[in-house]
Formats: sequence, C-alpha cells, structure tokens
Amino acid sequence: MPLAFVLFLSIEFIALGGLYLARRYLLPRLKFHDGYNDAVGGTVQAIGVFYGVTVGLIAVSVWNSYAAGSDMASHEASAIAALYRDVSMFPEPDRSQMREEVHQYTETIVKVVWPAQQKGQVTKEGARVMDQLQQTLARFEPTNVAQQIRYAEALKAFNLLAERRRMRMDAVGGALSQTMWGVIWVGAVISIGVAYLFKLEDARVHTILVALMSGFLALVVLMIVVNDRPFFGAFGVGPESYQQILDTLANGEH
Repeated sequence: MPLAFVLFLSIEFIALGGLYLARRYLLPRLKFHDGYNDAVGGTVQAIGVFYGVTVGLIAVSVWNSYAAGSDMASHEASAIAALYRDVSMFPEPDRSQMREEVHQYTETIVKVVWPAQQKGQVTKEGARVMDQLQQTLARFEPTNVAQQIRYAEALKAFNLLAERRRMRMDAVGGALSQTMWGVIWVGAVISIGVAYLFKLEDARVHTILVALMSGFLALVVLMIVVNDRPFFGAFGVGPESYQQILDTLANGEH
C-alpha cells in the first residue's frame, strides 16, 4: 500500500502544481474567444479516447502476464507433487534420497528463491538442488520392467518440472519495455496538460477537474505497475502453491 499511496499523491501533486503554473503564467498570455472551451474540450476528448485505448490494451497485456505468472507457479507446484509421487515408488535407499531432494527443492523455492524473486533477483539455489536431484536420478538403474516404467515416468516428471522452472525464471525478468512506459507517461502528461487550457474563472472548479483526471490516471498507472512484473514486490504472485506442497510433504503425504 505505501507504493500506491506515494504514486497517487505524487501524480496528484505534480498535476495540480502544473495547473497552478499554467493558470499563473500561461493562461494570462492566451487570447480567448467564443468556442474556445469547446475546442479544448474536443481536443481533450480525442486525446482521452486514443490514450484510453492504448493504456487499456497495455493494462490487459500486463494483467495477462500476471495471470500467466500465477499459472506458472501453480503448474510448477503440481509438477513437484507429480515427481514426488513417482520417486516414491522407487526401491530404497533411492526412494528416501529422492524424496528428500524433492522436499529440499520445494523448501528452497519457498524460503530462498521466492524472497529473491520479490526483489527482482534470480538465485542459483534452486538450480543447485535440481542438479543434485538429476544426478541421483541418473545413477538409478532399473532392475526389472516395472522399475523401468516407473523410472521413465519419473524422468518425464523431472523434465516437466525443469521446463516449468525455466518458464518461471524467464518471467521474473519480464516487464514492459521502456518505449511502452514512455508512451504511458508522455500520454498522461499530454492528457492532463491539455486540461490546463480550459478557461474557467473559478480556480476551484479547474482544480477539481484536473484532480479527478490525474487521480484516475494514477489508478490506471498503479494497476499497470503492480501487474507488470508478476513475481515482484508485495503485490506479486506468492509462493502459496509451493507452501501447500511443502506442508503436504512435511506431513508425509503424497
């Protein structure tokens, strides 16, 4: 919430500060005539439509990215559970070792990887545990047909987990391009700046108009900021899916 509060107040402060400067230094230099406000209103409406469509499409895009990030976490957690079930059918002592390594990987995700992701960082701890599990799987030699089938399923589950993990890691660094952010901010400045040109005798009415416009734009920009990086910050996707799997493994269920 501090991010939302600071962003909202900053945009409002800048917008109203610009209005004060425009009414003090710019508007007195302009020549007004009949139909002036109508022309400004038409311009505000046209810019608002184009900007609204552009920002709306960007907002839908980042929301889809956020939803995809949530799906990635859920799918990876499901892959962990599937791998744990598969290795549970191996003979001892391989079964206990592999189950312990799957448990260790899940715990690493929750306690190490996720806090780093929320800061926009990618840690190698998860890869270390995955490599260890891969080596353990590679050393296992099936001794009968049943074990061969189980081993093949375990390898398939491991490869699926590795794929899900890679997709999540790629998404950690994903974000809108600088060009997109430029469009958002420049468009916001133009949208609010055009509203300064209205000729309104009552400064309070002008202030309310600009405050409402800038407040709405602040909410839209905030929504884009929050959803742009699905695993970043307190508003990002959490490790609940992994925690559920970890709790299940800790209780000895599979």
